[in-house]
Amino acid sequence: MTYGFALFPGQGAQHPGMGQALCSGSAAARDVFACASDVAGLDVAKLCFEGTKEELSRTVNAQIAIFTHSMAAYAALKEAGVTFSACAGFSLGEYTALAASGIISLEDGVQIVRKRGQVMQAAADSMDSGMAAILGLEDSVVEQACASVTCSIVRPVNYNCPGQLVIAGERAALDAAIAACKAAGAKRALPLAVSGAFHTPLLKNAAAELRAFLEGFTFSAPTVPVYSNLDGKPLDVQNMPAHLEQHMVSPVRWKTLMANGIAAGLKNGCEIGPGKTLAGFAKKIDKEFSVLPVETMENVESAAK
Repeated sequence: MTYGFALFPGQGAQHPGMGQALCSGSAAARDVFACASDVAGLDVAKLCFEGTKEELSRTVNAQIAIFTHSMAAYAALKEAGVTFSACAGFSLGEYTALAASGIISLEDGVQIVRKRGQVMQAAADSMDSGMAAILGLEDSVVEQACASVTCSIVRPVNYNCPGQLVIAGERAALDAAIAACKAAGAKRALPLAVSGAFHTPLLKNAAAELRAFLEGFTFSAPTVPVYSNLDGKPLDVQNMPAHLEQHMVSPVRWKTLMANGIAAGLKNGCEIGPGKTLAGFAKKIDKEFSVLPVETMENVESAAK
């Protein structure tokens, strides 16, 4: 069975027990967890299977947990004979897409994602900041609301789907932008369970640290196209350290990415890893585009039919 998009979730999809049902039925999935634990120097299976909601919500834990679960599910799909025409991942998920497409090895992916989680956790701990989803406004109205705030930094960061745009910034600026969005008619403004202003210039030092770390890795040509968060287009792997530095401080243009993939002929996909967030976005982006969530062995078996 061949699908269009292999879609990989980002931070926020984590939950206690993630990956346990998958590993009970797939040797390939268990191998991924074993590899991740060896390379990261951390019992990733124990973190995923037994970690509390609070432990898993910490950026330094969430990122390696989601990456490992997603790659384990992808390995189980491959083991079952499922293939894909393209890859894409939301924020952190772009790193999973890099590993799934062969741009980086699984082992390198574990090292890179572990480092990314560490530098982003440190950045989040150094400031009072956060993120919020704004529902029910046009993107341009949310952008104007953020631009109207001058006390400190707040930016539109995740262009998820029509009527949903996430903003991020320092606490005072974030609160001011939320108030401006509500005054402009937003249906809801939902604070997100993350500790930092991710995908904003506030992470520029963390991004520079990650880029320096990345200079020691090899990046190969992908086996299938990987659509990028930065511009929604297939990724050029010529300068990946610079790309991933920019990725950390730039918006996730998910609507554009999905629209470009659909225009290129991708008609369906699987959301590979924890949660169903990307499947929900897809329904709002294009009602004809179907996404099958793949989190458990039962899901893998359904996808392979």
